[in-house]
Amino acid sequence: MLDTEKARAASRLLVGHWDNGTRLDAISEALRPHTRAEGYAIQSHVMDRSAAPLFGWKIAATSLAGQRHINVDGPMAGRLLAEKAVEVGGAASLATSRMRVAEIEFAFRFGRELQPRAQLYDIAEVMDAVATLHPAIEIPDSRYDDFCTVGAAQLIADNACANLFVIGEAVEDDWRDVDLAKHPVVGFVTGKSRHDGTGAAVLGDPRIALAWIVNELSGLGIALRPGQVVITGTCVTPISVEPGDEVTGDLGRFGRVSVRFV
Repeated sequence: MLDTEKARAASRLLVGHWDNGTRLDAISEALRPHTRAEGYAIQSHVMDRSAAPLFGWKIAATSLAGQRHINVDGPMAGRLLAEKAVEVGGAASLATSRMRVAEIEFAFRFGRELQPRAQLYDIAEVMDAVATLHPAIEIPDSRYDDFCTVGAAQLIADNACANLFVIGEAVEDDWRDVDLAKHPVVGFVTGKSRHDGTGAAVLGDPRIALAWIVNELSGLGIALRPGQVVITGTCVTPISVEPGDEVTGDLGRFGRVSVRFV
């Protein structure tokens, strides 16, 4: 197991590349995580750089296709930093982006704390702690030259590819009894393309994904806190973007959210 100093050093290495807009092949062998737990230990120190409270969490690799693409065998949790939030309709820079994709997602804001415990949380308990539903766009990225080959432990250490994100307004419509797995989700690149999906792309149902991350964090001794937001994974195939594009995520009765790329 990596000791605390090595975990901090690995995090400083990754954060330095984020700050400088540079990339690396892999974490040096002396600091490299070899298990998911070691990856999360490194990731935890990403908060050392942030003056703001933790905004929330993301879930990466919530489809089999996504897992195969980056050669992992399951989902991964990452931290959403408050300084990485982009306003609805605002501009997101692709200047140093490696991935250059946008993802259309369901986001859930928690209204009640869920403390770590030995017993798994079920979906009903998790949803009872949710205050609001939101449409969202994630703009993930990685500091690795080839993020498809470094493996889950190093991807988790790199904050599970968390980067920029856009959270739309809270849904006013009654959503709790809606089958989110069947709910249609559309991503538009203005004047270029349309991308269709459903909530089923997210571990079969965004609510399943939400329960997954609550239990993943519980196993790490981490609570989900009131006010924190979880984006649950892309409902459409990640949309390739370039400067000048405008992407809109349309969740129908649950609202729309957009972002411009520069």
